[in-house]
Amino acid sequence: MAEEESVTLDSLAELGQVAEPVADAAAPEPQIDAQGRTYATGKRKDAVARVWIKPGNGKITVNKREVEVYFARPALRMIINQPFDATERREQYDIVCTVGGGGLSGQAGAVRHGLSRALVLREPDLRKVLKSGGFLTRDSRVVERKKYGRAKARRSFQFSKR
Repeated sequence: MAEEESVTLDSLAELGQVAEPVADAAAPEPQIDAQGRTYATGKRKDAVARVWIKPGNGKITVNKREVEVYFARPALRMIINQPFDATERREQYDIVCTVGGGGLSGQAGAVRHGLSRALVLREPDLRKVLKSGGFLTRDSRVVERKKYGRAKARRSFQFSKR
């Protein structure tokens, strides 16, 4: 082991002179596979979405169906497109995703989460925009379990005096 000199400092200003400057961390490189795709997993409630994005013209396929067929409600399609609207990448990527578990609302949230993560892996500069919009945070709210002696998680059985 090399012997280190012990230095006594009288102020914080001296610490800046003694310490070696740390090199800035380089931005992470994009993760793109051999087919030119980027993969990420998104989750919401019990739903899990596996999302692949690649350069294209904005076609979205969910479980081998068009997004308009799988998510018939416009509100669910709006949820899926929120990361694109925030990053202004609406017609630049084709999305292929497989979703399972939960209901349609949870699945739409899972696709949004996976899509946001895939965009960050593909373009690390978008992380700040997506993080500030709350798209990278996994919504951890899940259904509360049923307790014994209760009708549901918190609801009691109906009370009758007689």
